[in-house]
Amino acid sequence: MYSRRRRRSICCCCVCFFLAILLGLGVMAFSLGFTFFKPKDPVITVDSISLADVDFAVDAPRLRVLLNVTIDAVVTVENPNVIGFRYGNSTGLMLYRGTTVGEVPIPGGRIEGSSRRLWNLKLALMADRLLHDPNFFSDAVSGVMGFQIAVTLPGKVTVIVDVDLVAYAICDVEIHLLARRMLTQTCFYRTKLS
Repeated sequence: MYSRRRRRSICCCCVCFFLAILLGLGVMAFSLGFTFFKPKDPVITVDSISLADVDFAVDAPRLRVLLNVTIDAVVTVENPNVIGFRYGNSTGLMLYRGTTVGEVPIPGGRIEGSSRRLWNLKLALMADRLLHDPNFFSDAVSGVMGFQIAVTLPGKVTVIVDVDLVAYAICDVEIHLLARRMLTQTCFYRTKLS
């Protein structure tokens, strides 16, 4: 009788000791996951924006503007995390007064920890999307048009659980249509832990 009770006590102590070790390891892994491996936002940088092509003509008798613009953008995404960053399909956008007038797909993928990925994006203006904007004709006739280039990259890193991250880059560009050159470009970078 005494040996049975003693065996139960030893067994109970071993189980409690094992559970305490597992709980301690779990707390330690959780703490490390959100301190040493704390998720950091990926960083998008627009390295350069250039005009690849500008075709511009005004047909005054018909009150028409013929316009084709192609912009090349070199974009770098840096993953500062120790762990890989997985991102879904995304799109680089060209905007005119808030309306999407050009887009280029960015296929989903993975950027390993502490590494970068470089993209060459070619954004071609879809001129038919400008026709319904009441400001288009006056802006085009003035010879200077403003566009925005926007890249958004949503993704995840897994540190015990999946953590959603989103990075943004938005560049305002002004193009002199007659001179076929870029006048100004200003970029804003934003990251957000969602």
